[in-house]
This record gives sequence, structure tokens and C-alpha cells, in this order.
Amino acid sequence: MELVEILTRQLGVQEQQAKGGAGLLFQLAQEKLQDEEFAQIAQYVPGMGELLGAAPQAGGMASALGGLASAMGAPASVGSLAALAGGFSKLGLNTGMINQFVPIILSYIQGKGGIGASQLLEQILK
Repeated sequence: MELVEILTRQLGVQEQQAKGGAGLLFQLAQEKLQDEEFAQIAQYVPGMGELLGAAPQAGGMASALGGLASAMGAPASVGSLAALAGGFSKLGLNTGMINQFVPIILSYIQGKGGIGASQLLEQILK
């Protein structure tokens, strides 16, 4: 999988961490976007199903914090990032890695010709 190879090479993470981290970001996009919008992104990512399947369940305290942030009226991105943090932690990655995954994934999709798709994804992830 080309995207996974790019992530492992540029970030120095293991293959499973690259798959899981990308999967977490794509899961978030899948939750936040309409089906047809997510399909625009997925068409540029071979093996999307495998990436989504590699994402750990966030759960735990990070998920609870995300729910609390939403209940308190915080922007959706705050709760989303808290949920992502829990998933990245389960992969053995610190939360700072989220910000390193995002530009690589956006650049990958845009490089495949998915400028509109990368803009959709960017709205969710930034």
C-alpha cells in the first residue's frame, strides 16, 4: 500500500502503526462526512477497507473526554481529536503524531488528483 509505505518512510513508524493511524483519520472522516463525500476520498486510497479495519477502537478516557467536550459545546474538532488521541495511544504513538499524519495523507490524496477530496478531508482534520 503506497500510502502506508510513505507514512512508514517519512515518519519512521511501523507498518501497523501507519495503517492504524491512517485508519483512525479516515474513520473520523467517514463519521463526519456524507457517504458520497467520503466516497470521493476513498476512491484515491487503495485498500481503504483494510486501513479502516486496522484502526483501533478509541474508547477509554479519551473517548469520554471527547463526549464531555461535545456536551459542553466545544467545537466538534476538540472531541474528535480527543477520540483520535486514544486510538493513537493504543497504537503506541503519541498525540503529536496526529499532526504529522494529517499533512502526509492530505498531500497523498491531492497528489492522486483528488484536490476536492483533499479539501473535504482537510475540513474534518484541521
